[in-house]
Amino acid sequence: MNGLFEALGEPTRRQILELLAGGEQPAGALVEALRTRGPISQPAVSQHLRVLRTAGLVTVRAEGARRYYALDESGLRAAQGWLAGLVDPLGAFAQPLDALATEIARGRRSRRDATLASTPVGQHRPADPAPDPDTERERERFGA
Repeated sequence: MNGLFEALGEPTRRQILELLAGGEQPAGALVEALRTRGPISQPAVSQHLRVLRTAGLVTVRAEGARRYYALDESGLRAAQGWLAGLVDPLGAFAQPLDALATEIARGRRSRRDATLASTPVGQHRPADPAPDPDTERERERFGA
């Protein structure tokens, strides 16, 4: 992610990314599209494309003398992942915590079933314990 957010900090580079969101385009088409928004030279667009390529946000493909640019999905995923970590810092732990809640519930169920199975017929069976409020909150939170 070296230089990724620095590359995104420039409005012209963000416009280039928006143009490439529609699909691969030749450099000349990008220059013409940017010129409709304001004065910009072809060398300036080339420099912006170089910065975006170095940051891992775009790829380039040569076909003869033409250069075709496209969004680099891996660079965009890296930026998206980093930003998602800011919004939900514990998101990476959601699945393991779901699995833990399931295992805790499974263990409690097996202990309860074992207690009920070991009680002789005709003898008073212990009442089911009152639900643990913490466990109920975990089930609601994690959908267990």
